[in-house]
Amino acid sequence: MKLYSVKAIARFLDLTERRVRQLKDDGIIREYDGMPGLYELLPTLHGYIDYLRKKNPESAENIDYNTERALLVKAKRLNEEYDLKVKEGSLHTSEDIESVFTNMLINFKSRLMAIPSKLSPTLAKKTDKAEVYRILKEAVDEALNELADFDGMFGEGGNDNESANDKTV
Repeated sequence: MKLYSVKAIARFLDLTERRVRQLKDDGIIREYDGMPGLYELLPTLHGYIDYLRKKNPESAENIDYNTERALLVKAKRLNEEYDLKVKEGSLHTSEDIESVFTNMLINFKSRLMAIPSKLSPTLAKKTDKAEVYRILKEAVDEALNELADFDGMFGEGGNDNESANDKTV
């Protein structure tokens, strides 16, 4: 049996001599009995490999193939279910929803901005406060109805083959 010095073990493991001594102090590798500073190659190598395996539990040896395969199959199944729901129209992509809400808010803003120019000629002739209130309230309610018609807006912004009355988000 051949024994190796700290320097030789350090070169073999591609470590510094100081690191080899730290590994010995940590109990990861052991000096040969009765011969301080000398190491047997095979037990030293096995000790260092075991240390690296424990340090990196995600190494290829520690991965259970069946568990990983089951996780992959589950992820693929969930992806297929998602795609099916999108195609059926029972689930919508975030891009579709963002587009619909953007259009709804743009239309709402346009209706609100149009109220003064649309009603000012009519309101200028009115003297009854209750009638002015009623006219303004009708115009505001009409603009608010723009926001309430989500299904109608989604039918315009969604897929062409989807029916507007069986949408769920």
